[in-house]
Amino acid sequence: MGVGWGDEYRTRSLSESCTTVLNLGAPVAALRKRNFSLLFLVAMPLALGACRAPAGEVEFWAMGLEGEVVARMVPEFERLHPDVHVRVQQIPWSAAHEKLLTAYVGEATPCAFQLGNTWVPEFAALDALDPLEVRIRDSELVRPDDYFAGIYDTNVVGAHTFGVPWYVDTRLLFYRSDLLAQSGATSGLGSWESWLDAMQRIKREAGPSRYAILLPLTEWQTPVVLALQLGADLLRDGGRYGDFQSDAFRRAFDFYLGLFRDGLAPRRGDAAVGNVYQDFAAGFFAFYVTGPWNLSEFEKRMPPALGDAWATAPMPAPSGDGPGDSVAGGSSLAIFRRCAHKDAAWRWIEYLTAAEQQVQLYRLTGDLPSRPTAWKEADLVRNPHAVAFWEQLQHVRSTPKVPEWERIAGKIGQYAEAAIRGDITPHAALVSLDDDVDEILAKRRWMLARAEAGQK
Repeated sequence: MGVGWGDEYRTRSLSESCTTVLNLGAPVAALRKRNFSLLFLVAMPLALGACRAPAGEVEFWAMGLEGEVVARMVPEFERLHPDVHVRVQQIPWSAAHEKLLTAYVGEATPCAFQLGNTWVPEFAALDALDPLEVRIRDSELVRPDDYFAGIYDTNVVGAHTFGVPWYVDTRLLFYRSDLLAQSGATSGLGSWESWLDAMQRIKREAGPSRYAILLPLTEWQTPVVLALQLGADLLRDGGRYGDFQSDAFRRAFDFYLGLFRDGLAPRRGDAAVGNVYQDFAAGFFAFYVTGPWNLSEFEKRMPPALGDAWATAPMPAPSGDGPGDSVAGGSSLAIFRRCAHKDAAWRWIEYLTAAEQQVQLYRLTGDLPSRPTAWKEADLVRNPHAVAFWEQLQHVRSTPKVPEWERIAGKIGQYAEAAIRGDITPHAALVSLDDDVDEILAKRRWMLARAEAGQK
């Protein structure tokens, strides 16, 4: 729970009790007249003790597994900072976004919290976040040059920086290296052309009942990654309108749909598989676009005989001139503007985002660190499966920094699925997508127009 009315009442009562005890005068005389002097003498040390309680109590909300393991880091932090007490609340990822918004509307927000990097623009637009650029500038522990640039950029909205990256997420290729070798593909996976050639070869070897790649139908990430690689902005006119009929997005969308049209990916998406890991091991598909959480899953779930038969690679680039861009994701740590103990909350964020704690978080959860120094301390750059993420993280871009992005992303997945299933033509899908996104952004246009009019 956040700091609700009950906590505020208790805080106010404590404050009033301190004032009563420290401003004795007439009340003391009145107590003595009523023979309550003994009671007063007993209560006074207790009340003064409460007055001396640490002023730096930080309520911290963390999501999923991170919320469970971060509690283990609290004792050492409190040993180093005895004047600060941290209370951790674990929030399920499935309810995190709604719970944060509800807490903001109900004025029951925690002090510090974890948020997905694509959520930063939304909470910044609500004026819910405390800007951190001055704290970052003055900090000896948080160094902007020790973060992957594209990940750090997700926290910058306008002139302000609202979060500090905690761990990273992006998408790249997991693939069966043995099936790739058996197919005779020798051009590597550096370009769309070589990647497509490898998938076509694997499909010919696999036959009609198997596929080259598995692509979940409702996921927006893969078509967006392909579009970003071609330079698509996704939105135009300062984020006022959708730009999905642009030439860059059309080309990326056509390449993506072609994977289904040519039978390289199952039209039923992940509904075509019973278990991703088992079917990957069985060779039902050879490529899978996914993120770092699957590193540990593949290591645990792949049969020992296939332990060396899978690999990872950065996303291919359209022209083959190095890794292609992927989306910048992961989680950052931020401070709610209403936090009563911002200095204490900042010390907690500094502690959690230090390289040493990021290494500890990686070892407890598998979350990839956001700081290159932490990668080196954990020796991740030598990990044969993680090194592809190291390369990919040099080439990530943030999604459009508008509060409405989560709704827009859902629409991309919706129309991509409709086009894959043949319910709508690719052209009609992009026209409808632009129309829906323009409607979603209507309030944004109105607010920007008002702001511009007020500046004249």
